[in-house]
Amino acid sequence: MNYDYAYYKKIADFIKAESGGFEPEMGLILGSGLGGYASSIEKVAEIPYKEIPNFLVSTAPGHDGRLIFGFAEGRKVVCMSGRFHSYEGYSFEQLALPVRVMKILGIEILVLTNAAGAINESYDVGDLMIIKDHIKLTGASPMKGANIPEFGERFFDIGDMYSKSLRKIALDCADGSGLRVHEGVYFFFTGPQFETPAEIRAARILGGDAAGMSTVTEALTAAHCGIPVLGLSLMTNMAAGVLEEKLSGEEVNEAARKAAPLLEKYFSNLIKNLPQRKEE
Repeated sequence: MNYDYAYYKKIADFIKAESGGFEPEMGLILGSGLGGYASSIEKVAEIPYKEIPNFLVSTAPGHDGRLIFGFAEGRKVVCMSGRFHSYEGYSFEQLALPVRVMKILGIEILVLTNAAGAINESYDVGDLMIIKDHIKLTGASPMKGANIPEFGERFFDIGDMYSKSLRKIALDCADGSGLRVHEGVYFFFTGPQFETPAEIRAARILGGDAAGMSTVTEALTAAHCGIPVLGLSLMTNMAAGVLEEKLSGEEVNEAARKAAPLLEKYFSNLIKNLPQRKEE
């Protein structure tokens, strides 16, 4: 498959036509815990992934498969209700698709959310972590292959990929939210199996605060496209070996459900306070 700019432009043009030419200023990719937030968006258009030519399809449990256009707290957004993961069989190169399409659609900020396991033993289930950095030791990259200069340079800096200015806004919005909010490092594992206790001990030694199976491909793609990123991780379980408990997907979903009311209220306030679209 030739993943050149024209490939992504064709997908974006189809989506623009189906959404009535809606021009989003912000992209939202919602993971476990915030999937319900999509229902609060004042919808202008809604497109199932399976109806978009050459788009990916979400197969992970609990991940809806719709692209939603509309207004969230007065902001023009495109929201992915349901995301894609490498454990579903997609290559890292394929996982660059959604963010590249959002770039063509016009977004200037990308907000990523996920469910994660707490590596940091001072964290509790239900806590929120603002991602300040990540560790990915898989060696794969969504930028592998021929560079597409319309998106960005071959070699690009990611020192402030998780934007410091956006993180400050997220921290400020935590006051009075009822949530325990931290800043920390997201440690990427490919999944779909949960990590071993030994892997979690190694991740802790290396500086990881939370473990998860998503987000980094989207963040790296956004950085290549020059889009500021804000990443949020909901602690839905303590990582393997922290407690003498068996991990399960049901546990993750139940923790996400319990945290959803406070999390959605916090998220609404956050969206309202993020920077406005740049003037033309």
